[in-house]
Amino acid sequence: MADRDPDDPTDPTDDFRRLTLPYRRELLVHCYRMLGSLHEAEDLLQETYLRAWRGFDRFEGRSSLRRWLYRIATNACLNALQARARRPLPAAVGAPGEDPTLPLDPPAPGATWLEPLPDDATDPAAIVAGRGSVRLAFIAALQHLTARQRAVLILREVLGWPADEVAALLQTSRPAVNSALQRARAQLAATRATEDEITEPDDPRARALLDRYVAAFVGADLDALARLLREDAILEMPPYAAWFAGRESVLRFLAAQCPGVGHMVRLRANGQPAVAVYSGGLAQSIHVLAVDRDVRLARITAFLDPALFPRFGLPRAMSAMNAMSAMNAMNTPFLNGLDAHGHESHQKVDPVAGAGRDLPHRA
Repeated sequence: MADRDPDDPTDPTDDFRRLTLPYRRELLVHCYRMLGSLHEAEDLLQETYLRAWRGFDRFEGRSSLRRWLYRIATNACLNALQARARRPLPAAVGAPGEDPTLPLDPPAPGATWLEPLPDDATDPAAIVAGRGSVRLAFIAALQHLTARQRAVLILREVLGWPADEVAALLQTSRPAVNSALQRARAQLAATRATEDEITEPDDPRARALLDRYVAAFVGADLDALARLLREDAILEMPPYAAWFAGRESVLRFLAAQCPGVGHMVRLRANGQPAVAVYSGGLAQSIHVLAVDRDVRLARITAFLDPALFPRFGLPRAMSAMNAMSAMNAMNTPFLNGLDAHGHESHQKVDPVAGAGRDLPHRA
């Protein structure tokens, strides 16, 4: 282990890198489950590898290298969570908005929200095998658990570790682990995070719904969007705390405050259908969709953060040609067919008619 640079734990000439690199992606997802943030997970992954590199000489092989790395990653996440606030989604914080036509309050300074996970952040096979363990509803539910409950649930339920190993990692007893697991399961049941009313993103019907969703937004067709939404559909828009529940409220918000989009790129995030939205040629938001068994949109989580685009391998700005196309789209009314109350109308809805209002960064 001599002559290594302590700041470069992934030296390509190092046996350490050869042996540990195959676990890098799954460890990233493990850290994401614990933290609810991809960029924080990446930081903790680097810390995990640095700690593992420094202790590699002392690894005696009493457990597999994979489990040894998971122990280091879990402890690193537990330490980090001592100084971090939980990362919820807006629907877990307050009541839904009552008037979708009113301007949204600005995001609270310093507020932290759950972040999406690109499906290509891990091996596709791993996503297919464990979509339920990375879906937004599950990751959001984990945020309601204490750090140790989170670790117990993930290690026991997701990774399948025996209770004795989890107890050894957490330096506690087997009964304490079992008790923490029971409390964690009860919390998840209360949030309905374990429900299986989700259509898989590779289901042809889900792909067709995603195509219709894109066409409805790009084509400024509110009627088409209304046909896709479940009656109790939810719209969230972090970093805004406001959210809306029910098809009518969602449609009224979109009709009143959201102009058209220029271009949408189909994605997958958290094992769910998703799209990246460009407006005026610039990155605007990532929409992650929850599609129920009846192939209706149950929830739209629109992450209004252009900084997320590079993590999905997308630019923050489009080409000049695409940007011009987007600008042309922005000059047309967005949602036609419903009035400001979500009822049928033969008049075009002009979302910028109330010029001067403090509108949100468009969903």
